[in-house]
Amino acid sequence: MKRRKFIQAGSMMSLPFFVGGTPFTAMGKNKLFDLIGDDNDKILVLVQLQGGNDGLSTIIPIDQYDNLQSVRSNVIVPENSLLKISDTNGFHPAMQGMLDMWESAKLGIVQGVAYPNQNRSHFRSTDIWNTASEPDEFLTTGWMGRYFDLNHSSYPDGFPNDDCPDPFALTIGTLVSETCQGMQSNFSLAFTNIFDPGTVNIGEVDSAPNNCYGRELTYVREIARQTNEYSEVVKNRAEQGNNLSTKYPEGNLLAEKLKSVARLISGGMQTKIYVVQIGGFDLHSNQVVAENTTQGSQADNLQELSDAICAFQDDCIKLGIDQRVMGMTYSEFGRRIKSNLSNGTDHGTAAPLFVFGSCVNPQIIGDNPEIDPQVDIAEGVPMQYDFRSVYATMLMDWFKISEEDVRSILFKDFQHLPLIEGCASVSTTDLDEAKGFNLKVYPNPFGTYFNLSFKSSGEHLRVSLFNAMGAELKVVSNQHFSSGEHSFNIPTHDLVGGVYFVRVSGRESQKTVRVVKAD
Repeated sequence: MKRRKFIQAGSMMSLPFFVGGTPFTAMGKNKLFDLIGDDNDKILVLVQLQGGNDGLSTIIPIDQYDNLQSVRSNVIVPENSLLKISDTNGFHPAMQGMLDMWESAKLGIVQGVAYPNQNRSHFRSTDIWNTASEPDEFLTTGWMGRYFDLNHSSYPDGFPNDDCPDPFALTIGTLVSETCQGMQSNFSLAFTNIFDPGTVNIGEVDSAPNNCYGRELTYVREIARQTNEYSEVVKNRAEQGNNLSTKYPEGNLLAEKLKSVARLISGGMQTKIYVVQIGGFDLHSNQVVAENTTQGSQADNLQELSDAICAFQDDCIKLGIDQRVMGMTYSEFGRRIKSNLSNGTDHGTAAPLFVFGSCVNPQIIGDNPEIDPQVDIAEGVPMQYDFRSVYATMLMDWFKISEEDVRSILFKDFQHLPLIEGCASVSTTDLDEAKGFNLKVYPNPFGTYFNLSFKSSGEHLRVSLFNAMGAELKVVSNQHFSSGEHSFNIPTHDLVGGVYFVRVSGRESQKTVRVVKAD
């Protein structure tokens, strides 16, 4: 979505009010929901890592450590300091909280999450994640906004009311989330203080003139009225709620936001979506302290994230709401494999994504990236899973949205991932069985062609070739394959020497292999 387009979407943008000197953002024009009266009482918490998180310093591929050391020696943390979660992976040493969650089966990891044709601009890439658009497509709605629009496209006229008193979505912060932007309104509210959300002084209400100005004045008055009513609802829910965990650390801003979320849920808030942000991940320099790479800005960020999510999960369990609450992290892109000379990393492609909660499938989905000691300076971690497949799985398995509706919200060819396990998940994929398609590429390095072979179980597969920047250069095939072995001879006369990635993806599995064209 273009910045100007988003702002000009009329009633689609919320108006900022200043209450007691603090900016308070209210909803735009449209209609709310009877969804909170549905049988599905599930809640999703979105944690946005702003700036582009360096996945290779978050989940370190131990089986690639020596090669990783050779391409980012000035930022990599010592191997003996890693928090091992498997024989081939370790967390950054600042992530003790997430290690505890992993060991108690409350954390899942999806490797290599991105989108085809990566745009390494912060604003545009964030916009793609929020809207679930194609890289060359500019949408004016968010993916959760389209979900809400399925049944509540006239929101917020007539709301809140006795049957539906709660907001549809909440951001703990100063700005509403673009993920919740609908066709005619944003379905979210933003609060910085749930105990004192403030009210808007409407003043004397005279009759509005019957002209353009009068219609705008009426709209602003209606938004102010709704703002005041929702503020009272949020305050009441906060006062009725509670926090029981003693793990929330002092001075952790993300923890304070998640603490507010837990309190509102325990207070009876029937809001479906909560959005919180943590910034500071755009670390082109000073990602680490030169004398001790276990410390620095990235370590501080990861500790804030890890401790906050761990405390929130502990609180949800103690409050007895944990089987209703699922959380997910996301960031606009990962960082490049090779570090720069400023003890930092530059904009890249894919990165790992965390899913957390008592109903999560506690496993690593996907492979460790292959690290070549001769890595190109611009090369990012290749995409394994399209982020929209994570969204689609959440909508289907968590909110029980039909596959047909999910396709209308997102896009046609998403994968169904085994993210949810303990709370009536419908996903039963055995990743070890599906993993890899027995994918082979030869010769590698290649010259004017290479051969590609793989095994299909009898399904629709997409076979693509990507460059080191994450751009999809060729779709080799996109069709249903019969069960058995298949092979292609792929001419590469038009490719310059360098690094490429072959990706084969199906309904519930994928495999990405790094290939090199000789100069």
